[in-house]
Amino acid sequence: MAGAGLLTGCSTDPRLDRGTQYLTSNGAIPSQADRGRPDFDNISYWDGDSISGPPSIIIRLSEQRAYFYKGPQLVGVSSLSTGREGHNTPTGSYKIIRKDKDHASSRYGDYIDAVTGAPIKKDIDTLKDPKPPGAKYDGAKMPFFMEIMPAIGMHEGFLPGMPASHGCIRMPSFMAESFFRNVSVGTPVKVLP
Repeated sequence: MAGAGLLTGCSTDPRLDRGTQYLTSNGAIPSQADRGRPDFDNISYWDGDSISGPPSIIIRLSEQRAYFYKGPQLVGVSSLSTGREGHNTPTGSYKIIRKDKDHASSRYGDYIDAVTGAPIKKDIDTLKDPKPPGAKYDGAKMPFFMEIMPAIGMHEGFLPGMPASHGCIRMPSFMAESFFRNVSVGTPVKVLP
């Protein structure tokens, strides 16, 4: 895979150690208090908009990071939250098989009142939790979904600082959108331990 030979050197990539000023979601430079929050992301960045080359992605589960390449050049790094124990994200070589900007899970989500939309039961698994009378299913939102195998993909989602998903690869919003814009069906994705 293009860029795979560079993976051993990505931890020494000078862009990862240059004292970058990271911006908050509203474009402001984060305060000391923001930087001390457990959910502060000082890892993720995107430099790939003006660079050309075939895209490829390497995911390192042990690091909870994704590395985006265009040709041999590393153009982005993203923090991740991958599959938790019992729902491990599978390792292997894949390709993007589908993209869906507004995807919602067909298995995990909430049961809500069919009339009012009020939550009845949260965080359900449709294979295990029967639907209560008067309820309807509301699938968990997975914006910028990039499927790599049936029911497993990269998407925007909550990052608690550890593996926590049902197998999917959660990313910060701005990184999921950047990856989504720069991949197509067929883009290679390698998931390493």
